[in-house]
Amino acid sequence: MKDSKSLVKLIFKIFISILLLISVGFLGLYVYNSSPSNLVKEKISEKDWVPKDIQLEIPKGIVAKDVEYGYQLLSETSKRIGPMAEDQKMHFSGNNMSCTNCHLKAGTQAGSASWVGVTKRFPQYNGRANKEITIEDRINGCMERSMNGKKLPNKSEEMKAMVAYMEWISEGLPKERQEEFNGFPDIEIPNEAVNLETGKALFIKECMICHGETGQGLLLTDGSKGYQFPPLWGADSYNNGAGMNRVLTAAQFIKGNMPFGQASYNKPKLTDDEAFHLAGYINSFERPIMENTEEDYPDLKKKPVSTSYGPWKDQFSAEQHKYGPFPPMIIYYKEKYGMNKTK
Repeated sequence: MKDSKSLVKLIFKIFISILLLISVGFLGLYVYNSSPSNLVKEKISEKDWVPKDIQLEIPKGIVAKDVEYGYQLLSETSKRIGPMAEDQKMHFSGNNMSCTNCHLKAGTQAGSASWVGVTKRFPQYNGRANKEITIEDRINGCMERSMNGKKLPNKSEEMKAMVAYMEWISEGLPKERQEEFNGFPDIEIPNEAVNLETGKALFIKECMICHGETGQGLLLTDGSKGYQFPPLWGADSYNNGAGMNRVLTAAQFIKGNMPFGQASYNKPKLTDDEAFHLAGYINSFERPIMENTEEDYPDLKKKPVSTSYGPWKDQFSAEQHKYGPFPPMIIYYKEKYGMNKTK
């Protein structure tokens, strides 16, 4: 009798164990089908690594709330913290552009001042402030200049969310790929001044279809007053204190990214000379004027030669600082101060 009871108990335990294994198997299959990445960690080579795409990840329901909010702020800036925000206290951005109008593919495109890996590069020295700055300082520099607005509080929910998004898209970035996502591609600086007629012809040919005949940009059709393609000059564009208002910086951006959808970091469409003249033409028009730019670069020797507003630590004209030629100025700073300037 005891042997029979023991056998029954053993069979029961085996049955329960099998049932549990089947249940775990079905649960694992469900989780895998809904999100394979939760169970399978494939080893990706440095060459094949790509930043995460938040548009693909949000539907899975696994993106942290602060990361998603950061993405919304950066891609819908005017609506969230700009002129179109319902709460007046949230009017930090001064124009209707979004951060992602320049930091392309939601900040993941190499060659467009990508945010991939950016938080790891701070704190870093900044010549414009002549001191070490944080990632929050750098974001606020964009808010005041590219967005023609005012600073966000460093400890605000919005600032924390933007930083969280930048860290999220940087996860897994191979060391070998870090430089690729840092800043803009280099250009060989022409030894001549900007030719505005050449720049105009290039604008008509390559840019006008997206940015409009008068550089006014193309608004989105969803009523948010944001831009699908941003204005390149005028009241709703970046101000004169922005890095993009420097011809050499703008030329680097143009080379690596424009025309939109046709150029990339590794395969530009325009030559260095074409990007140079085009950048000069775009920056020849009026745009908002930032206050107190004379306080930028306390050490004037560190001011980029293509900064269009004074004062400068040299005797070159304002015209030459805006349009070039820049090589003579670069040589001057090398010979007089031992500085190797690249822009």
